[in-house]
Amino acid sequence: MSKILIRGAKILGGEPQDVLIDGETIVGTGTGIEAGDATVIEAAGQILLPGLVDLHTHLREPGREDSETVLTGTKAAAVGGFTAVHAMANTFPVADTAGVVEQVWRLGKESGYCDVQPVGAVTVGLEGKQLAELGAMHDSAAGVKVFSDDGKCVDDAVIMRRALEYVKAFDGVVAQHAQEPRLTEGAQMNEGVVSAELGLGGWPAVAEESIIARDVLLAAHVGSRVHICHLSTAGSVEIVRWAKSKGWDVTAEVTPHHLLLTDELVRTYNPVYKVNPPLRTEADVMALREALADGTIDCVATDHAPHPHEDKDCEWAAAAMGMVGLETALSVVQQTMVDTGLLDWAGVADRMSFRPASIGRLDGHGRPVSAGEPANLTLVDPAYRGAVDPAGFASRSRNTPYEGRELPGRVTHTFLRGRATVVDGKLA
Repeated sequence: MSKILIRGAKILGGEPQDVLIDGETIVGTGTGIEAGDATVIEAAGQILLPGLVDLHTHLREPGREDSETVLTGTKAAAVGGFTAVHAMANTFPVADTAGVVEQVWRLGKESGYCDVQPVGAVTVGLEGKQLAELGAMHDSAAGVKVFSDDGKCVDDAVIMRRALEYVKAFDGVVAQHAQEPRLTEGAQMNEGVVSAELGLGGWPAVAEESIIARDVLLAAHVGSRVHICHLSTAGSVEIVRWAKSKGWDVTAEVTPHHLLLTDELVRTYNPVYKVNPPLRTEADVMALREALADGTIDCVATDHAPHPHEDKDCEWAAAAMGMVGLETALSVVQQTMVDTGLLDWAGVADRMSFRPASIGRLDGHGRPVSAGEPANLTLVDPAYRGAVDPAGFASRSRNTPYEGRELPGRVTHTFLRGRATVVDGKLA
């Protein structure tokens, strides 16, 4: 690999500097660095961030390659500025054995567009009845540290306790999809004024909050780590805030769509807005933004959930839940958090790189932009404005809630260990 000189970029939004990459490593930062034989990227006005890390991605392979593959999903990740993603376990077959997580890990190695860290299932078949091979998945080539039945809740308190106890042995974490199943039977959207007016089955906030309350207590009781997936309500924020005030090892994520969109959009009956957990109220959205700003919510995770056209182009009740998010995540965070003054770019680096890498115990990512560190980097043009056109997505699926919406910012370059995966906004 040749040398690369990024000239005049604002590292984490600071003063313009030059960054010299040699091979896989950053070898120098400062002003007036001589290019020599390096390829020069003029980056005046752009923000240089550490490569983004997603704790919550659905790559669908094996089993649902009509929605996404590891290759297309990692291409989408690179376009969005990500250098590492955690691939959720609800594949076919489920990633509940060492063999399946190693398959996903190897597919990630072959794709080359970003690192893929498999997430192991907590229970066999995601059925919530018997613990999966947690130790074997951790000891496999994939080195699994994060376990989740995402898409389903580990609703049995005894199973959840056993999982929390088990992962302590290797500093693992259980990432809980907080959804009390009995309280959400037949639920189609957030329970509230809009659901009552539309006559759609309501998904109450307490279905999420009750599981979070139980699990932070369980984690404290056994002295283990629990991570809350896609937190979506103001009440959930307060529970996590309380748990952290106790010094308990609790972390939480929020999705970009829960930072921007509300349940008022369901009035369109457009299934693109059908998601799990559902879009909530404006008050919830504001509480989530404040909690991300003050650190109660640790990180942004996309919950990138691709679906083929036929699973979304149907009546609301029959539609699949989920939205694609890798290619638009940073733009939504810029609009909701940076442009509103709630976070600066250093805060974005913390919530979208440093903290998710730390929670996932992911080596080589979420590192400072400084000499001696791996050259996993994302270059962003914050002045860009453009309408979202899913026809140009790298993802195999198009189920974005932002089609036609103008969003700020654009990833111009992504580097994975010094190799450009995206150049001038296009896949390398």
